[in-house]
Amino acid sequence: MSRSKPRKPTLSRTREQYETFPYPARRAEEEDQRLITGSPGDWGEVVHYVFGGRDPGAKDAPLRILVAGGGTGDAVVMLAQQAHNRGANAEIVYIDLSAAAREIAEGRIRRRGLENVTFVTGSFVDLAAQYGPYDYIDCCGVLHHLPDPDAGLRALAGSLKPGGGMGLMVYATIGRTGVYHMQEMMQRLSAEAEGRARLETGKALFAGLPPTNWLKRNPFVNDHISGGDAGFYDLLLHQQDRAYRVDEVYDFVEQAGLRLQNFVEPLRYDPAIYTTSDDIGAKLAVLPPRQRHAMAELLAGNITKHIFYVVKTDNKTRPVEIAQPAKAGMPRVGGQDIGAMVPYLGRVDGAKLAASVAKSAQIKINFNGFALTRKLPPASAAILARVDGQRSLENIRQSFDPVPESGPFYAQVAALFAVLSAANLLFLRHPA
Repeated sequence: MSRSKPRKPTLSRTREQYETFPYPARRAEEEDQRLITGSPGDWGEVVHYVFGGRDPGAKDAPLRILVAGGGTGDAVVMLAQQAHNRGANAEIVYIDLSAAAREIAEGRIRRRGLENVTFVTGSFVDLAAQYGPYDYIDCCGVLHHLPDPDAGLRALAGSLKPGGGMGLMVYATIGRTGVYHMQEMMQRLSAEAEGRARLETGKALFAGLPPTNWLKRNPFVNDHISGGDAGFYDLLLHQQDRAYRVDEVYDFVEQAGLRLQNFVEPLRYDPAIYTTSDDIGAKLAVLPPRQRHAMAELLAGNITKHIFYVVKTDNKTRPVEIAQPAKAGMPRVGGQDIGAMVPYLGRVDGAKLAASVAKSAQIKINFNGFALTRKLPPASAAILARVDGQRSLENIRQSFDPVPESGPFYAQVAALFAVLSAANLLFLRHPA
């Protein structure tokens, strides 16, 4: 007896999955308790990586944002609430295949009393251009579920303004070891099953896996444990799912006429942090960025998703960096004296961070189970305690008593920024 061939995954099967299991599982009532934030899409990151520290939301013209494949609304709620909080004139478009997911996202937006979002049901591949162009596009965990991810990214790139950019997330191959073994087993065992029947078969299969199975031995994926039925289905039972190695991410971006600005967090993609060998560290240091990033993924083993920001290839804007002058003088950022720049913290409690740094003059950073410690300059705690997202660095310097000399002060700022910006904890923006 011949075995029937499994049905080829299609966009309609993906839609059916998210109608039955909207992902991630969310309830509008939870909006009274917290705002879910993350990467990509946190506006501090977007300004840093996409706009070179110059917030386009400060302009009079409306800021146009697309959330492509918005699911149950984490990204659209975060972006809409952040725009509201900073008084930005933002117009946000949400597009998703699933009417069930859209209903949840709309309920969350209504619960917060936000009115700056247009909701659209359908494929963003077909509809994005109709509502564009956009200053910023957020597409998190969606492109890897398309029948043709390359075409999907090109469609988004075609809807992007020349000076705009995107925040993207795709699955990472090495850190998801075991996930695709499970998906393959399900295809061999029950390729035709869908919905609840597929879920129950998958749960039974997972419950009986031996301790030697790669999924059982992978501590870096847990949505099947913590994400409820929707999380289990999305991680292990998806029938249209691919992952990327770092080199494939670069190729993926470049085929769409885009340039990769940086991965998040940049420090995770520095291979030197994963080796204690000076000889190996020296060899890694001279590799070009693409090869360094690829080596980091191989060394770390725990990167389960690649989060990154991109702009069009001919866009000259770069992420914020502090440039040290060749001769004696003030460091500069994008041609501007550093003193005018406004520092602001990422998703971290500034008071707690300052207090911790004051005790040890160092910071401990944890990347999904990999911890490292970095020493910080002597004035770091005092500087961090004064960072409020409003005062410039020069205002902060003047607030000290006695006022430190500008040279040593800004040298410490540069050293502090080098460590914390690489961990997505500290950013700089140009004054409005």
